[in-house]
Amino acid sequence: MLRITPKSLHRRFALFMILPVAVLLAGMGMMGFLYARNTLLEQWGENAVLKLQRAAHHVDMKLSRPKEWLRMFHQLAGNPHAETLRADIIEQLRSTEIVARVDVVWQGGPAADVSDSDSPHEVSDHRMPMHAEFHNLQITAPRYDALVKNKTVSLISDIEDSIGVVKGRIEVVLRFDELIEAIQPSGWLQSDRAYLVNEEGRILAGTIADGRQTLGETGNLLETDILRELQQRNSGTIMGGGFSLAEVSGFYRLQEAPWYLVMFAPKGKILRSIIRFQVYFFGISITFILFILVLIRLVTGHTVAAIKEISIAVTRVAGGDYHVRIPVKSRDEVGKLGQDFNLMTDQLEERIRLKQAMGLAMEVQQNLLPKTDPLTPGLDIAGRIIYCDETGGDYYDYIYPSFPDSGKLDVIVGDVTGHGIPSALLMTSVRAFLRQRTSMPGSLDRIVADVNRQIAADVADSGHFVTLFYARIDRPNMKMQWLRAGHEPAMVYHAAEDRFETLSGKGMPLGTFSSTHFEEHERFLRPGEIIVITTDGIRETRNPEDLLFGETALREVVRRNAGRSAGEILAAAIERLNDFRAGKEQEDDVTLVIIKVTA
Repeated sequence: MLRITPKSLHRRFALFMILPVAVLLAGMGMMGFLYARNTLLEQWGENAVLKLQRAAHHVDMKLSRPKEWLRMFHQLAGNPHAETLRADIIEQLRSTEIVARVDVVWQGGPAADVSDSDSPHEVSDHRMPMHAEFHNLQITAPRYDALVKNKTVSLISDIEDSIGVVKGRIEVVLRFDELIEAIQPSGWLQSDRAYLVNEEGRILAGTIADGRQTLGETGNLLETDILRELQQRNSGTIMGGGFSLAEVSGFYRLQEAPWYLVMFAPKGKILRSIIRFQVYFFGISITFILFILVLIRLVTGHTVAAIKEISIAVTRVAGGDYHVRIPVKSRDEVGKLGQDFNLMTDQLEERIRLKQAMGLAMEVQQNLLPKTDPLTPGLDIAGRIIYCDETGGDYYDYIYPSFPDSGKLDVIVGDVTGHGIPSALLMTSVRAFLRQRTSMPGSLDRIVADVNRQIAADVADSGHFVTLFYARIDRPNMKMQWLRAGHEPAMVYHAAEDRFETLSGKGMPLGTFSSTHFEEHERFLRPGEIIVITTDGIRETRNPEDLLFGETALREVVRRNAGRSAGEILAAAIERLNDFRAGKEQEDDVTLVIIKVTA
């Protein structure tokens, strides 16, 4: 598929503005031309039939006069004064201007020319039966007559006696040129060529002497169509489909003779005015389009120059020059863009310094987290945090209380309200307080209570607080002590029994009240147990359908991977969580610590 992608703003404006205008003008011009063309052809057809009818009427009038005398001649059969009356009729026929002569031919007798007779009584010499009747009145095709030295046609009628025996015939010879001379002043309807033809298409007369005998003999499709149509109808026109024929034609049948007037006219001559208009229309349209192009060039020139200036300034900013300014020369959208750019550069450097500070804060916070998981005999431990921003409020830590060789290990998971810089700062304070306090003797509840007083004094009425799950593992004695400070309960999976246990307990989040009692719990550890400590971010992760990941899915991951190491269980849980999120943006920090008792 062809795609046109202009590379400059000038070309894009020109293409997307001129193209619709050009298509609209071309469509309007074509529709107007077709409408006017069809209207002109239709009007020509109507006028052609009317003018053909008028021309045919002139011929019919001249033919009807001698034919009427012949009919009167027929009707005198049996009249006692028929001889005298017939002689008068012959005289009237002779005096008709287009009649060359009148012949009466008897069966076995000579022909008599009464056209030049001085007395009507000469007809009686032919001894016409008193009861003779006339039949089969017909008109012949034009032929050259040597007597009158011109082309003639004849009206011929048979003469029969009372019992139907043909005794002779009467022939009225008509001058063909005088018969059709009424057609000549019409100019044949201003057509290029016109013909008088019979039913078979034989050309009797025409406006051009091309030596042709019949219509269609040259293979002209329009003439072939006309020949077929005139054999089925008395009048009509043929326009041709679309632009398939160069000519149009009309025909009309005479009433008094089996002849047709046929005319042909070139479409170009009929449509000359609309074609001239079409040329003017498209010429004006092209001029209009060129004017629009010039106007677009003038209007967009300033805009393009301003955009180029902004583009150069953006390149300089990208290279580290934050002091570049764009002069504002107008109050339109381009001027507003320049103002916004200058405002952006005023704030960009500060934001970049802030981003650099955020990067440094993230690096500091990451350095405060455990670099590696502890290597404690009989325990397989893995932990991980995934922040949703550069910094966050989740926290986990491994602390050896008193002395590392005591066999005790503290595992702490915390969650500060919110995320970002404020939460990261509070998390850092909590970590420092906890590490300082665990270096001194004391039970878990005393340690957390002391830290709570410090945190409550710092956060005061800020509304911030910290949830905490604190576990102390005594490896030599296979015991674990824990307490909850408003945190998510941890859970223990007993692989041998395929059973989960919840490690809950009472306790308020740190920072809510300065004097809070924390409830400490204790349990024994058994080989094969898996302890899972998380923050609420993992359970409250949502997918694109806004469904929660929940605790059930986490338990299923632990159950399926119970035979694997703590690190592999943690990796499987994170992978399952990412699959569930399916690309949806992470909304909260996620922390997960897995402790597997191996011996």
